[in-house]
Amino acid sequence: MTVTIYGIKNCDTMKKARQWLDTKGVSYAFHDYKATGIDRAHLDFWVGELGWETVLNRAGTTFRKLDDAEKQDLDADKAIGLMQAQPSMIKRPILDLGDGRLLAGFKPEAYEAAFQ
Repeated sequence: MTVTIYGIKNCDTMKKARQWLDTKGVSYAFHDYKATGIDRAHLDFWVGELGWETVLNRAGTTFRKLDDAEKQDLDADKAIGLMQAQPSMIKRPILDLGDGRLLAGFKPEAYEAAFQ
């Protein structure tokens, strides 16, 4: 199984998720989408599997700083455009288990279940 964790380097939730993976001996690739960006194909897949409401981090400061007009009439396409333009609006982390399964966010019990 090829595992990839997507997020940004200096996020506390990312640090917890990476520490959990390290402690459990799970090898993974880390993709920093703030440093290297994220392509539309990944966002389309994540939104298709998890829903844009899950993938778009509306609680973060980047989203909250948007103009009200940009927050209006959100749908999958508009959310993907926002996340591609400003990757820090993507929920962290997105864990791709390599077999089509994805996890959004970090909950130790969900990670534990995924690796059993």
